[in-house]
Amino acid sequence: MSDIIRTGGCQCGAVRYLAEGELGFPHLCHCRMCQKAAGNYFMPLAGVKWESFRLTRGEPAWFRSSGTVRRGFCEKCGTPLFYDGSSDHISVTLGSLDDPESVKPRLQTNLARKMSWFGELDRLEHDAAMDMPPEEEKKVAAGNRQHPDHDTEVWPQEEHP
Repeated sequence: MSDIIRTGGCQCGAVRYLAEGELGFPHLCHCRMCQKAAGNYFMPLAGVKWESFRLTRGEPAWFRSSGTVRRGFCEKCGTPLFYDGSSDHISVTLGSLDDPESVKPRLQTNLARKMSWFGELDRLEHDAAMDMPPEEEKKVAAGNRQHPDHDTEVWPQEEHP
């Protein structure tokens, strides 16, 4: 048994998972299918062997995006969670980890579809006036329906309209 245990799940908490051991091949995929599946410019992924992976709550919905790939997501909140390429492992979306900072991508794939301006993002201007002030963060947190970044005994913890 590995000392490394990573947990994760969707935004609403209906689907939760556990990955044991090091996550392999952490990368950013820029292919058009990943862009569409993420609703973003790229998809961050890393793999875990099937025998070291298990669902701990709920079941994902699946979309077969090609003849060999299916993508798992939460049918309640829409969070993209998994990439299953019909092999000995499943890839998890790095943003769905409870601690996404713990896995740093090591490479990028499918650069032909990478946004031409992607490398300029760190040079974008920052408008501090648009940052959420602490009192507003507290208001948002008070009505937050997002599942916390850890496992819970019960889901949903509270029903919301």
